[in-house]
Amino acid sequence: MAGSSICEQVDFDLHGFVGIRLIDAAPSDVAAVRRQLGLPAVELGRTPDIVCRFVDRLALHGTLRRIGRDEAGFTDDAYLILRARHKSRARVQMPMADVGSRCEIVCERGVSAVPLLIAVIAVTALAKGYAPLHATAFTYDGLGVLVTGWTKGGKTETLLAFMEHGARYIGDEWIYVSPDGSRMFGIPEPMRIWEYQLAAIPSYRSATSGRERLRLASLMTGVRAGAAAGAATRRTPLGGLLRRGVPILEQQTWVQIPPSRLFGPDRCDLAGPLDRVVFGQTTEDESVTVEPVDVDYVARRAAVSVEFELGDLLRHYQRFRFAFPEGTNPLLDSIRTRSLEVTRNALRGKGAFILHHPFPSPIPSIYAELQPCLR
Repeated sequence: MAGSSICEQVDFDLHGFVGIRLIDAAPSDVAAVRRQLGLPAVELGRTPDIVCRFVDRLALHGTLRRIGRDEAGFTDDAYLILRARHKSRARVQMPMADVGSRCEIVCERGVSAVPLLIAVIAVTALAKGYAPLHATAFTYDGLGVLVTGWTKGGKTETLLAFMEHGARYIGDEWIYVSPDGSRMFGIPEPMRIWEYQLAAIPSYRSATSGRERLRLASLMTGVRAGAAAGAATRRTPLGGLLRRGVPILEQQTWVQIPPSRLFGPDRCDLAGPLDRVVFGQTTEDESVTVEPVDVDYVARRAAVSVEFELGDLLRHYQRFRFAFPEGTNPLLDSIRTRSLEVTRNALRGKGAFILHHPFPSPIPSIYAELQPCLR
């Protein structure tokens, strides 16, 4: 060992198809990755796909040249990410040309999270023929249900609605579908739960801590006070300032809760069959409706959604190409085409539906309208 507090090797396994290994990580680094993945450490027993090596200080060859103000940089032979979660400072050597194949990420110790780790896992799964989807998934009455769509498309709301009625959790945010479409897998990363969702299903509020409830209550008080004051002074500069400030507060009215705390560990399966596909679509209509749709309608849009969700990774890839014009990653160059191909294969033949709903999504109505279709 490098020292008594350094973990020589810690492994994580994503359902047998993506293996992650940490080397020489401090306990705080192991904890950070465990929070990112929500997975327990295991003995991998095979060559890892992704290695995260931790060092006190990166050895740089040549001058560090920045790209942008402080997002990234490069040396003579390496591309570096300089910001981690919540814009915290970091120094992480990211092998952009190797993402999707076996790659080694080198981090200086003390990062709040390994930048792009979830995205690198998604691309690695894609390279192996698994369809990574921006989606949520659960089993209900023995049927595996995948819900996908754009951000704010009602994915988490649908999960919350059905979990309230006895469903079992597979995953939220990223779902991986096996190449033959028979199985889907999730990562139990913490879920972002909004105040309006807790208000719709108050039983979930008990999963929040006293500190979290106090924070949400304070923010909502600020939202209501700001809205009232802005309305009362709407024709003044102060009123304009208040109206601009309310949405900023509203964007903070959420808490992150591990699914095991929200639903109970005995209801978090993390894997299950894939039988039905739901495409969430927000509309201006106040009603909730469900109608059948060809599954290819979903697959074509899901591939674009995946490309969007991988945006941070793809923007870093563009910076990497700026730093090293001769460098390339064929998989990242063709991410939408490859995603569409794999997603079509995985979803072929599945029964599919469009779920139309307003925003914020009326969670009880989603269950009432969708449940009869899931039989």
